[in-house]
Amino acid sequence: MKRLLPILAIGALTLAGCANTAPYGGNVYTGSQAGSAQTVTFGTIEAIRVVQIQADSRAGGIIGTGGGAVIGGLLGRQVGGGSGRDLATAAGVIGGAVGGSRIEEAANRVDALEMEIRRDDGQRVVVVQKADQRFQTGQRVRLIGSGANVTVAPY
Repeated sequence: MKRLLPILAIGALTLAGCANTAPYGGNVYTGSQAGSAQTVTFGTIEAIRVVQIQADSRAGGIIGTGGGAVIGGLLGRQVGGGSGRDLATAAGVIGGAVGGSRIEEAANRVDALEMEIRRDDGQRVVVVQKADQRFQTGQRVRLIGSGANVTVAPY
């Protein structure tokens, strides 16, 4: 049972720390967008660059850092005895916190496309969205929405 606890804790913390990255795609609408009229403009993709979106953690990074510290401390506590055990526990807490933070950050990263689009009115815009559709340079597209809330969809 002692060995099962860290494994269960890692699994639970991994799932709990994941950000909801669905809104970054062109095929997902938020509840407030559904049923509301949105502006549609048309354009042509002039350039595409593969990028990543760093999604915000739901818990502000506490899950990865805190969870990693707890798990690292538990694992460090299994090493040695006396003051050596205390040092191993402290090292486990620090190493676990750093590792947990990095794991959470990587888990909350989403592959995306940065698309430079020349709208039909001549204005150029750049839209970044989750890479959940295939786009190519020269492709005609629809830009749906306005301001900070624009998605790109095939025409």
